[in-house]
Amino acid sequence: MMNRILFISLLFTTHWMFAQTSCELVVKVENIKEVKGSLMIAIYDHEDHFLSEQVIMSDDKVIESDQVEFLFSGLGEGTYAISIFHDENDNGKLDSNFIGIPSEPYAFSNNAKGMFGPPSFDQCKFEVKGGAQKIVISL
Repeated sequence: MMNRILFISLLFTTHWMFAQTSCELVVKVENIKEVKGSLMIAIYDHEDHFLSEQVIMSDDKVIESDQVEFLFSGLGEGTYAISIFHDENDNGKLDSNFIGIPSEPYAFSNNAKGMFGPPSFDQCKFEVKGGAQKIVISL
């Protein structure tokens, strides 16, 4: 009897845990000026990780039109921020000029802009809630 109660309890707990991670996020990137290269996207779940290599999910897509959509499945509900850059020459990095200013297009969630550098996590953050959600970012 105790084993059966433990099993049922574990089953409900496991179901609840997986139900919490069933969010889908569609990120539509618009205003792509050059139909060449790739778009690189990264999703961050914490201010301390923002714009670092500690991403929750990332993806890249070859650009074939002036709009690209990314689909991220399995995100849990929570607060996230996104950074995107257009790798026009497909070298895998955001190129910059001699003083460090990016020379390839880039964007952030909420279409946030920084004054003297990238915007903060707070400017870029958005909430992911259950089910499917779509955000649009202009490059």
